[in-house]
Amino acid sequence: MPWEARSIVSQREEFVVLAGVPGANLSRLCGRFGISRPTGYTWLGRHREGGRGALVDRSRRPRTSPGRSSEEVERLVVAMREKHPVWGGRKIKARLEQLGHAGIPAASTVTAILHRHGLISPEASEAATPWRRFEHEQPNDLWQMDFKGPIPTRRGVCHALTVLDDHSRFAVGLRACANQRTPTVRSSLTRLFEVYGLPWRILADNGPPWGGNGWTALEVWLLKLGVAVIHGRPRHPQTQGKDERFHRTLKAELLRRADFKHVAHAQTLMDPWRDVYNLERPHEAVGLRPPATRYRPSERPMPARPAEYEPSAGQAAVTVKEGGRLRHAGRRWYLGEAWDQETVGLAENQDGLTDVYFGPYLIGRLDPRAAGARVGLVPVGRCAPSLHESHAGG
Repeated sequence: MPWEARSIVSQREEFVVLAGVPGANLSRLCGRFGISRPTGYTWLGRHREGGRGALVDRSRRPRTSPGRSSEEVERLVVAMREKHPVWGGRKIKARLEQLGHAGIPAASTVTAILHRHGLISPEASEAATPWRRFEHEQPNDLWQMDFKGPIPTRRGVCHALTVLDDHSRFAVGLRACANQRTPTVRSSLTRLFEVYGLPWRILADNGPPWGGNGWTALEVWLLKLGVAVIHGRPRHPQTQGKDERFHRTLKAELLRRADFKHVAHAQTLMDPWRDVYNLERPHEAVGLRPPATRYRPSERPMPARPAEYEPSAGQAAVTVKEGGRLRHAGRRWYLGEAWDQETVGLAENQDGLTDVYFGPYLIGRLDPRAAGARVGLVPVGRCAPSLHESHAGG
């Protein structure tokens, strides 16, 4: 995949960090980043010998200096806070130690330094409340996806498409978009899948383009890639708590301080911020380490083309037509426009109802006793919402 308009040093550093995660596949990672294995080994060697500074073609001053005075430590703390105005004592301490600085005092002392210099407001202290956390066991088990916006620019607005790995909090994607339409999201996800591979599931809210009243074209495309889409409870944003928290951080550290000229300019500012978030910013949910140290790309690559599922043995193959309708048992059933021209498999279950499958996915159930029920993605073997019978003229 061609390099995006990001700092080449940040891209190389991301490669090095991901290559160092236990279980990383170096050959696959080189392919995702569009480089050869020798180039990948060159970057790893340079970073091992000289850290981030060795990834550029010019010298960098040493990051460490033994025997720092307390005044110099205080200067480092203040400088880090000025660079990251919303970071607290724990993050600043962790980041300075990651950079190799010795003699950094306890987080409480760092916080005291910030208070002494007037760099922490009472409102910020009150807002620093602990979060109750739950996470999936492995990277790419679940990605959380949402839009942040609209964000004003000098030439209209943009919408930030955010994609966050649930396990590591790694910001897989942060894309400045001109709109929230399906082609825009699909294009952005395609680029992410090419670099980071496919997740098993994506969690999104119930709004367009990934949700709504019935299936969407984006959901059907993702199913063909082997990615299931699940939705949070309506009017319960806490279901996507990690992405909501990411939005708070994005707003505090970038959106409140940036002056976006237009969508493309917004992307040039989002890219370096995302690099800091992934590669430098200590995250309390991952032991005050940057998220990239806990993330590894998926072993499932983006396929050249989506799968064309065939019904399994014992299922009756039916092609959905008429804008999302199928005929079965003398009736017409409406699956949704997103299924138009797709082939599904029908199978009678033990309850005398008809399960509707799309490849391995149970997408609904035909039940004349529950006409009008909504459709939703349900794992195979569990109860599926019913598809409603189509009206004769509909």
